[in-house]
Amino acid sequence: SNTTDFTNPSTFILLGIPGLEAAYIWISIPFCAMYTTAVLGNFTILFIVKREPSLHTPMFYFLCMLAVTDLVMSTSTLPKMLSIFWFNSREISFSACLTQMYFVHSFSTMESGILVAMALDRYVAICHPLRHSTILTNSIVAKICLAVVLRSVILTLPYPFLARRWPYCKTNIIPHSYCGHIAVVNLACADIRISSYYGLFNLLSEIGMDVFFIAVSYTQILRAIFRLPTKDAQFKTFGTCISHLCAILALYIPDLFSSLTQRFGHNVPLDLRVLIASVYLLVPPMLHPIIYGVRTKQIQGRLLQLFTCRET
Repeated sequence: SNTTDFTNPSTFILLGIPGLEAAYIWISIPFCAMYTTAVLGNFTILFIVKREPSLHTPMFYFLCMLAVTDLVMSTSTLPKMLSIFWFNSREISFSACLTQMYFVHSFSTMESGILVAMALDRYVAICHPLRHSTILTNSIVAKICLAVVLRSVILTLPYPFLARRWPYCKTNIIPHSYCGHIAVVNLACADIRISSYYGLFNLLSEIGMDVFFIAVSYTQILRAIFRLPTKDAQFKTFGTCISHLCAILALYIPDLFSSLTQRFGHNVPLDLRVLIASVYLLVPPMLHPIIYGVRTKQIQGRLLQLFTCRET
């Protein structure tokens, strides 16, 4: 499969994590545990918000959207990874590979946009608390969610189209555990600078724009907090932002590190690069429900009610 000439291969071969084949069973254990935690945690968030009318507010609508995004992003990659680790099932069709690529990158972009929307919610709740319900109405929240979805759909659409137009005459073996954009187009026997530059532009503009808006929101939030009369009021108000700040760190730090090592970390061992990129897709979906479950009293209270009802 690595010597035959072809324009578009019918299948690609995913190697998993090259160099760590002997440890696949051991690697699959934490991967499976993280995925299970992500699925159970995010479904629990969705279930609690749906069942509790008092949680039908913009913050929890955005949290539900984040939970759905986490579920789709992790489910688009982890089952195939486990099939490689457990059953040595490495083949993936060309169309399925491009579909996986699109889902991974579009939902990663969507997560970033949702965090911006949540930063806007925190800004309005702290800086304009009396007008929160009139500013962030259900109609405005729906428009924000639609804008986040459309942005991710449009920005990511060129990835599979550009990848499909390149000729693949070298090999169809992808030294990776899933079909990432750069991992696939690097196999093309053509000048792929358009794909590479667009991917880098997309990454930097997306993260740059989103981080800018989040930074502006939190600058205004901190100014409002420091104007509060007592230290206790300041800590209490800032405490409402801790969950969101932790979610931001859980997404952006692994995302930026993974993306930059894939493009520029040629001195980083391949197995470490692939391992980091694979773990990145599972860390935010696993951590987000834990962060919000631990830090949000409404969700904690509803969980305790559910367990108490079961015991009685």
